[in-house]
Amino acid sequence: VQLVESGGGLVQAGGSLRLSCAASGRTFTSYGMGWFRQAPGKEREFVASISWSGAKIYYADSVKGRFTISRDNAKDTVYLQMNSLKPEDTAVYYCAVDRMAFNRANFQPGSWGQGTQVTVST
Repeated sequence: VQLVESGGGLVQAGGSLRLSCAASGRTFTSYGMGWFRQAPGKEREFVASISWSGAKIYYADSVKGRFTISRDNAKDTVYLQMNSLKPEDTAVYYCAVDRMAFNRANFQPGSWGQGTQVTVST
């Protein structure tokens, strides 16, 4: 599977960005999708995930109420709407596809995209 992220950039604190991740090479509707991020000098961390059906959505506590994950199965694309951005949201954001199709357990990242930089200025 190939994952291509887009939508990153530079934004002022309090602003918004929408990240997109286009998937190809696998039946998109069979797999959960997730977003992770990695700030300089830190480990990659979970941000949000959405199940293959769209029925189960999870967020990290740090982004809950500010970020929204969604998917458009007709476009094989998953989105991350980021509002009320803070400087601590600055990181490279990665899209990931679940390791297993129709996974009913916790999201397990399999393949990754190349990442897109998000920078939030004060």
